[in-house]
Amino acid sequence: MSDRYASFANSGPGKALVKRLGLPDPPRLRRYRPGDLLVTGPVVLDAAPGGRLREPVAKLLTAAGVDVRDPGAQPDGPGGRTDAALVYDATGITDSTGLRGLYDFFHPHARALTGSGRVIVFGTPPELCGTPREATAQRALEGLTRSIGKEFGRGSTAQLVYVAPGAETAVESTVRFLLSGRSAYVSGQVVRIGTAGTTGTAPADWERPLDGRVALVTGAARGIGAAIARVLARDGAHVVALDVPAAGDALADVANSIGGTALQLDLTAPDAPARLADHLAARHGRVDVVVHNAGITRDKTLGRMDAARWDAVLDVNLSSQERINDILLERDLLPEGGRLIGVSSIAGIAGNRGQTNYATSKAGVIGLVESMAPVLAERGVTVNAVAPGFIETKMTAKMPLTLREAGRRMNSLAQGGLPADVAETIAWFASPASGGVTGNVVRVCGQSLLGA
Repeated sequence: MSDRYASFANSGPGKALVKRLGLPDPPRLRRYRPGDLLVTGPVVLDAAPGGRLREPVAKLLTAAGVDVRDPGAQPDGPGGRTDAALVYDATGITDSTGLRGLYDFFHPHARALTGSGRVIVFGTPPELCGTPREATAQRALEGLTRSIGKEFGRGSTAQLVYVAPGAETAVESTVRFLLSGRSAYVSGQVVRIGTAGTTGTAPADWERPLDGRVALVTGAARGIGAAIARVLARDGAHVVALDVPAAGDALADVANSIGGTALQLDLTAPDAPARLADHLAARHGRVDVVVHNAGITRDKTLGRMDAARWDAVLDVNLSSQERINDILLERDLLPEGGRLIGVSSIAGIAGNRGQTNYATSKAGVIGLVESMAPVLAERGVTVNAVAPGFIETKMTAKMPLTLREAGRRMNSLAQGGLPADVAETIAWFASPASGGVTGNVVRVCGQSLLGA
């Protein structure tokens, strides 16, 4: 579905009119294409005294061919600085007075950030800090990064990455994702990297990190599910694309286009978990990545909703996931290094009128991630979820015009996201190098103004 307003706003006459009237100005976002450089220019890197991340981050960026510069480096030319990313290690801040270092770093560089620039701030999880004052200062970083995401504009994004002590070498997959065009529609997010479970293994080829892995994607016949299947296949995985028999033709088209396998199965059928487990065991002997994308809506206000609508949404969107997880773990089909990934929704965070069933199910997905993370860590398996906001799909195309435009514009990037934006975030979770990333729910919403 095309965004005609965004196309007009980016045209010559449109730019002038948008500026004169103060209308939303959706920028052109830098999205990933195979072969792209990690960043489009220099990365300015600095740290508070005693920071733990500056050295390992500088090392991995240099190894990736990035031009890493100190904040006092001279401008490129007469036009002034042009920085592709600003990265600050705030792990050394131990009380509120140390927060001044953030101002000293970002103030002189804010206007030098290029369009679709990237900002990353590293911190220590407040609950792991040694003193209340340190925890207070580290929690303050959330307000900083979310505000930067709303201030810097021109398609730039800002994220806070909390890194547990001891996990300093587990940050590469996250840094690569957040600096690249893969994270175009992710902003204002807090990512946690811990030491539980596995720390992950760097792939031989960062362009194909899933080589040799088997990935299951449910609801893969169309929309976001089809995009997930394509991106995981692009990254090297053999994808088992699953959907209901009624979507068989579309499912076969997706599977054939990516060299994957199509599996027609109604996940709510009593024998579905066993049939799925039998298929994976017989064909592949395991499944390395499980993406629970299948979902439905049956909208009505709660007072007008019949029980069948409630039961159907909860069963497909949440309970079927639990049944599948149980049998895969029971039969040891999800090995050490496995990745379990759910698709929640901004509705599960903020709620939505007329969608109490849907919001309940998607909040349940978040609960599943939070409750299962420590359990699965003992098996070396990670569990995370994405929470999409307004994504341009056939479903959103059917929304009333006013609601559709509100969904598109009510975020820091003033536009809807693409199915590929959700898929790229899932591919980051799925990477073998993301072993320290577990228990996270990352919103793919352009920093929506709705919800937390």
